[in-house]
Amino acid sequence: MATDAVSLIKNDHRRMEKLFAELKAAGDGDRRALVEEIHARLSAHSRAEETEVYPVLAKAAGEEDEAEHGTHEHREAEHKLRKVRNLIGSPHFGQALDEFVAAVAHHVQEEESELLPAIEKGVGKKDLERLGAAFELIRLEELNASGYDQAAGSIPPGTDDLAESTRDELYRKAQKADIPGRSHMNKNELIEALREQD
Repeated sequence: MATDAVSLIKNDHRRMEKLFAELKAAGDGDRRALVEEIHARLSAHSRAEETEVYPVLAKAAGEEDEAEHGTHEHREAEHKLRKVRNLIGSPHFGQALDEFVAAVAHHVQEEESELLPAIEKGVGKKDLERLGAAFELIRLEELNASGYDQAAGSIPPGTDDLAESTRDELYRKAQKADIPGRSHMNKNELIEALREQD
């Protein structure tokens, strides 16, 4: 099994594509678990790239602008994924999912056609192996910190503090965040509005 950074990143991309296909085919009951897995994996992958890979890209390959652009696209994908999470039971779920998947597909295409070849060209094989080990270490630490159980393939119950909160607790959080219209929102609407503030 390849352990260099480029191969590990591409392996992550292929895994996400499989998860997207599963999510598109899933019924309402299976959506939440798949979205939570995608969220955990996307966050871990993004942090590992930003912490380990993008600095090497900027330094060794002279691609500072591309590294910043990649980080910006990570934030955009995370924002779109929050919308997907908020709309799991909504008729707008499919549209939000399509927008999220398109954003990630665009990022993956750019990364695999521009950034990863620049890294391969800019650093040697041994450095790619070291970078792969560093990437994988951060990625696994992030997955573990998120509560994602890789063996079980799930996020344990209780890790979503908004869903576990009462309506009154959510209202107080919405009040602190100065969310307009909060007094007329039900619990699910408050959760959605608070997640949009993330």
